Amino acid sequence: MFLLRKLFYFLLTLPIRFLVKCKIVKDEHLDTDGYSNKNPIFYILRHQSASDLLSLQKACKSLNLPDPLAKVNINGQYFCRTLCLEKPTPLFKWRKAGQTSALMEGTEILKQHQIDSKIHAQLVPVNIVWGRKPNKEKRNANVGTILADQESPTWLRKLFIVLFLGRNTMVRFSEGVSFRYMADKYGTSTKTSKKLLRVARFHFYRQTIAATGPRLMHRQQMFKTLLANPSIKKLLEDESQGDKKQYIKVKKQALSIMDEIAGDYRESMIRVGERILHWLWYKIYNGIEVSNAKTLRDLADEGHEIIYVPCHRSHMDYLLLTYIIYQQGLVTPRIAAGINLNFWPAGPIFRKAGAFFIRRSFRGNRLYSTIFREYLGLLFEKGYSVKFYSEGGRSRTGKLLAPKTGMLAMSIQSLLRGIDRPLTLVPVYLGYEHVMEVGTYHKELSGSQKKNESILGVFKAIKNLRNYGKGYVNFGEPININQFLNQQVPDWKKDIDPIDPQKPNWLTPKVNLLADQVMIAINKCAALNGVSLIALILHATKNKAMSRNELATQLDFFLAIQKLAPYSEQMTIPLCSGAKLLDDVIALDKVDINQDSFGEIISLSESAILEMRYYRNNILHTFMLPALVCRVLQCNTKVNIDTLTQEVQRFISVLKNDLFLWQTEEMIEQQVHAIISVLAQMNIIKGSKAGFWSIVNNDDNKAKIALLSECANESLQRLHIICSLVKRLSPIGKSELEEKVVSIAKRLSVLNNINAPEFIDKKAQASLIQTMKNEQFIGVDDEGKLISNSTLDLLKKSTANLIDISVLQSVAR
Repeated sequence: MFLLRKLFYFLLTLPIRFLVKCKIVKDEHLDTDGYSNKNPIFYILRHQSASDLLSLQKACKSLNLPDPLAKVNINGQYFCRTLCLEKPTPLFKWRKAGQTSALMEGTEILKQHQIDSKIHAQLVPVNIVWGRKPNKEKRNANVGTILADQESPTWLRKLFIVLFLGRNTMVRFSEGVSFRYMADKYGTSTKTSKKLLRVARFHFYRQTIAATGPRLMHRQQMFKTLLANPSIKKLLEDESQGDKKQYIKVKKQALSIMDEIAGDYRESMIRVGERILHWLWYKIYNGIEVSNAKTLRDLADEGHEIIYVPCHRSHMDYLLLTYIIYQQGLVTPRIAAGINLNFWPAGPIFRKAGAFFIRRSFRGNRLYSTIFREYLGLLFEKGYSVKFYSEGGRSRTGKLLAPKTGMLAMSIQSLLRGIDRPLTLVPVYLGYEHVMEVGTYHKELSGSQKKNESILGVFKAIKNLRNYGKGYVNFGEPININQFLNQQVPDWKKDIDPIDPQKPNWLTPKVNLLADQVMIAINKCAALNGVSLIALILHATKNKAMSRNELATQLDFFLAIQKLAPYSEQMTIPLCSGAKLLDDVIALDKVDINQDSFGEIISLSESAILEMRYYRNNILHTFMLPALVCRVLQCNTKVNIDTLTQEVQRFISVLKNDLFLWQTEEMIEQQVHAIISVLAQMNIIKGSKAGFWSIVNNDDNKAKIALLSECANESLQRLHIICSLVKRLSPIGKSELEEKVVSIAKRLSVLNNINAPEFIDKKAQASLIQTMKNEQFIGVDDEGKLISNSTLDLLKKSTANLIDISVLQSVAR
């Protein structure tokens, strides 16, 4: 019997090789090292199927894992390496499906752990998903759906599944379960084996739903469901005021809005898109680095309703993040896209890839806002994951924009419909070594009118495709909205109304708080790269130029600061040397190289200065605290650690909203001490017995401190302008102050050669003024005008001590 089975598997190997193409998703914590007879690996599958076993064998071979068809020898007893939960459904109904040997074998393996304490076997769940095709409502099911819908198919149906869906198969290896742990904690009886198999069965069910998504609704079904929604029905009746003809007219408007908004998800479009994008990324990027994806997979496996909230750098974001999510073995989300992207042929393609379209503004349009809110609620109700960009549009400066809260508010209102699954936000940092639109951004910031997206622009972008370096996708710390509301509004569940969710008084302030937390979480998982680091360093120099050796040394210094005193644990830092990073950036043609008798000089051309500033702003927030520490050290002969900490805390409290910084006062204190410790280890600073710190008298040390401190210079200048004007002109109206701040900033930008749109941006100045007001550096009199507070004097004195005398004189004049 064993020889016949072996022959059967051998004969099937060749067709499986050609018919099946596996996408392997491996858990980062899967321990596959050092397996032996004492530490064997077993696999567990859902179905006892030759095609499943041979596909698993193919995947194991590519991962250097033991053969799943081989036997395992434990204490002289042989066990099958692969356990299967279910036997195939019999072809004829009158035959009964037999039981697999998984229960018996699992119990025997557990007993071997009781006999021999040195055995540490692990059971690795492997989920094989054929086709990754979501199910549909039965009446709309097609052949592919019927095939994919079978939990335990017959051998004949499995043959068709392999033929039609085998080229799009996912094999997902999960973290192994320790037999030793199960035996020691739960015993070695059949009851323990049953528990283990029951957990595995539920685990596979969750993973399959996470990979394929919930049942699909046809667009027309969605429209019917929305028209039957109590909120929309009531609105249509209110708008028509009992007039039948008017009701038909309003209903027609409602259907037109639904047609404009709704996506038309097709799994076939995702499969085609995945292949095209796979080719595209390898053509234009040197690689895509993904961080913390396990957290994402765990959330999906636990049944969370996931809302992806990425930063928005480029139109590439739509494609890149969707591709990465699919590569991680998860169903792609429904994507909120701006209505400006709904042009032919991109609009229909995006719609079939899961996009739904949103107008830039729908204030005052009650019909549109209600339909959009209920459409979003329906997506959550049906279990679809969603992706939207909290900034509302692409950042033109490289810094995170102030969040738009509309989508977030509607997401929370969906909870007030009574959705019983946890709703979880996943912040995502997207970074690039080259953003293809960066040249256009500077034209727009300089006053050029924004051009509408078109097919001509798409062809132009394709024509200009070249080596863009690396892309970065970092998943941040998830924010569970249910837990957030439990902490912020303990009785929020009292406002749940499944029929017509209202807008409670607490909604707006809590949404604003949550939106800021999302932006902070995005910045916490930033990705440092060679382009952004070199942009940061060269912009800190007077002439945007350095010798090659000096630049490589500074890169190593900046990297060391983040490795030894990181901005956050979620951020990612290059592991290579500064010299290697510099070589990579030179290969991308981002800098100019000039040769003289002393060596190479790396510099930025006039156009590159503008472009590289964008990448500098991507990571500026990660170096703000160490830059402030260095600035205080540089501008004081010696400074006490407590004074240094207080100074940094004062500045961070004002800059935190502008840069979406996350550090609390306690955290700032810890990081200041960590940075001081790092600088002392490098012999850049020294401490006295009295507890004062000063820079070691060495030109190289002073150069490193000066360059890093320069990263905070522009922020300090902006603060000083505001402090000086409020102090001098108090009381002053908010609008008048903003205009005067911008006027002085423009003058300083000319005098100091600061070619930075964000330095003279009115919105940025207004945000800084508002933060100073919230932190009580600026007060308000009875007439609503801004006045100086006592704490403002201290802030003004601190900024005056840290900025150049030429700037002080310019502001004073």
